[in-house]
Amino acid sequence: MVRIRTDREIELIAISCQIVSDTLDMLTEYVKPGIKITDLDKKAESFILDCGARPAFKGYMGFPATLCVSVDDEVVHGIPNDRILLEGQIVGIDCGAEKDGYYGDHARTFAVGEVSDDKKKLMKITQESLMRGIAEAKPDNYVSDIGHAIQSFVEPHGYSVVRELVGHGIGTDLHEEPQIPNYGEPRQGYKLREGMCIAIEPMINMGLKEIKTDSDGWTIRTLDGKVSAHFEHTIAITNNGPKILSQRDPING
Repeated sequence: MVRIRTDREIELIAISCQIVSDTLDMLTEYVKPGIKITDLDKKAESFILDCGARPAFKGYMGFPATLCVSVDDEVVHGIPNDRILLEGQIVGIDCGAEKDGYYGDHARTFAVGEVSDDKKKLMKITQESLMRGIAEAKPDNYVSDIGHAIQSFVEPHGYSVVRELVGHGIGTDLHEEPQIPNYGEPRQGYKLREGMCIAIEPMINMGLKEIKTDSDGWTIRTLDGKVSAHFEHTIAITNNGPKILSQRDPING
């Protein structure tokens, strides 16, 4: 069932989203060569708890940590461990928080020190594809209009779109209907309506679209070993256009 949220509910979702955005802002200065991934996870957990929220990922379907931290060819769902981040890597950090029964979800891909031009371009195109997808999230468009905008932007650059992993509705559960694929033909699927809250999250590979899951049951990486980037925002669909809930308001923030 696709849920339509009241203005008050959207405010509550936005509060949780802001906590997640602030968490990733806080981590920015620590994502550098020599940092241990588990240290990032500990900092994020403490920050979220200090905000009066709880880490939404920890314990979700058995996931053991606050953050999903995915390095280079890891697409998503990397479990924080004692690995050290190295100069030249890129690292996707996905974070969720729940406060007062409402969820926020947000992800960014960071450069670790100085990275190659190829990696910079992948990150830039992936982030831009997210914004193009968001622009299509308006009443009377369809779910597939979002994915079509993403796919049609990234593929001419030689990149591929992961098929098995998608965005989702969000609100009183971390993952709700509808699913939001990052590919597809326009004007298909569920019709978008004012009051829907969704998380849009393109996962874009430098090489082939195929993926595999590690033996830990969580970490998903590219089959060909080439790097992947991931960006995500939670948005509300309004009659005035999409409202990004997971970024700092430049006026009020």
